[in-house]
Amino acid sequence: MAATLRVGFIGLGFMGTPMALNLARRFPLTVWNRSPGKYSVLKESGASIVETPAKVLEASDITFLMLFNSSAITSILSVEFKRALRGKILVNTGSVEVEFSKSLAQEVQEAGGDYVEMPVSGSKVPAEQGQLVGMMAGDPEVAERIRPYVEPLTCSAIYCGPVGSGLKAKYAINTLLITLTVGLSESINLARAQGLDLATFKNVLDACPMASPYSKIKVNKILNEDWAPQAALKDCYNSTQLIEAAAASANTKSPLISICSQLYKEALEAGLGEEDMISVLKVVGRSSGRGGSNHP
Repeated sequence: MAATLRVGFIGLGFMGTPMALNLARRFPLTVWNRSPGKYSVLKESGASIVETPAKVLEASDITFLMLFNSSAITSILSVEFKRALRGKILVNTGSVEVEFSKSLAQEVQEAGGDYVEMPVSGSKVPAEQGQLVGMMAGDPEVAERIRPYVEPLTCSAIYCGPVGSGLKAKYAINTLLITLTVGLSESINLARAQGLDLATFKNVLDACPMASPYSKIKVNKILNEDWAPQAALKDCYNSTQLIEAAAASANTKSPLISICSQLYKEALEAGLGEEDMISVLKVVGRSSGRGGSNHP
């Protein structure tokens, strides 16, 4: 593929907007979003705005999807959309069910297009920095052909196998991420409940081998009472549902995710869905008898 190929992007949420901006800096870009409120920053970067998802495909050679779930994707699969797929490449970067991804791949292929599954690992900051990890799946030749268009989004794009393999890798990675987040919340809550100074506890954690760039970011958010989403809590809960379903399908157990899922469900029901995923701390705090305070 030549670097002059036209690129499209559908879905300008927390992750989609910075991803689209990184693409717009390198390639001609056409975008669509359900809510037009996200268009201004893309217009400033030179992106073209169109009225429907089908028009994105018509104006592009390769189109990236970053939509919330399979229902959101299904809602754009109009007759016009499918007709516009012929000769085009569709890359789904969102997290969906494996069976849905396989069925979407079949629909794209039947329409005369190519499909690449590429869920990404990382939150808003890595998305802004173009440092996401892509888990590519599908036809290996097509996956290799689109690498120049994946580079502005990722620090690494790893080919995982046939369609479904990228999502399976994402479920496994998110299992570690989610249990780590809840474990960090429980650790902070215990330190707080014992009367420890949290800034001092942060210094101890940062000196330990368990520390990571992720833990440092999340602990700083807690100390600053900064609940603005880097990865929204509602998205994290959606991930727990996908992981639990994947574990059941694989006939294995995921006991920690089951506990995390319940905690995230409680947090969602408490109205924390638009906050950062570390806001699960507030639910962990309630269970320790601290009365549901919004403060660490």
